[in-house]
Amino acid sequence: MFKVTCIIVEDEPLAVKVLTDYISQVPFLELKGAFKDAIDATTFLRTNTVDLMFLDIHLPKLRGMAFLKSLVRPPSVIITTAYHQYAVEGFDLSVADYLLKPFEFERFLAAVNKVKTLSTNTTVDEEAKDFVFLNIQKKKVKIHFSDIVYIESQRDYIKIVTTKKEYVSKLSTVEIESLLPARHFKRVHRSYIISMNMIQSYSAESVEVNGVVIPIGRMYRDVFEKL
Repeated sequence: MFKVTCIIVEDEPLAVKVLTDYISQVPFLELKGAFKDAIDATTFLRTNTVDLMFLDIHLPKLRGMAFLKSLVRPPSVIITTAYHQYAVEGFDLSVADYLLKPFEFERFLAAVNKVKTLSTNTTVDEEAKDFVFLNIQKKKVKIHFSDIVYIESQRDYIKIVTTKKEYVSKLSTVEIESLLPARHFKRVHRSYIISMNMIQSYSAESVEVNGVVIPIGRMYRDVFEKL
């Protein structure tokens, strides 16, 4: 079954409990975490990607709308709040839906079904495409997925190593990961994403792709073994 991965960004324990319960009743939803403020959520999103975020507006430290505006490539967002006056601003930011607390399960289900439809269509489109255009030295360069060996994070840039040459682009690993077909590329380390088709051998601590040995991060070992 196609899964919509999601997180909750909410500081009210009762609201988190309600959302967690609702999510557990929907087979295609997979909860990846709940965060009490935008700072914690930002830390998570730096190294992880999800399809959907349930976002409260009135958060400590950084308000929900400000947090949403700060994201370069935000996931689909369903606003959950008790304040209706932010609806217009929310839709200006292209949120998927706007749930006014308290909301019933039926209303919640209608919202997540909308996101599922959008995510399924996007996945089909991405799987059909076999290339990506990236900004390389002020030009848009076409890179075929089949040519990519691995991608390495270099602070504010990434190095894309292909079978033909290497490229450097000003993107984060999270941003490039969102552009790659998930079934062909996997993150094996905080700083590395590899092409599954290029794997030649692997151990508990490293994987060899096209003659290059890449370390496997401790937090990614269980995921890698499942593949």
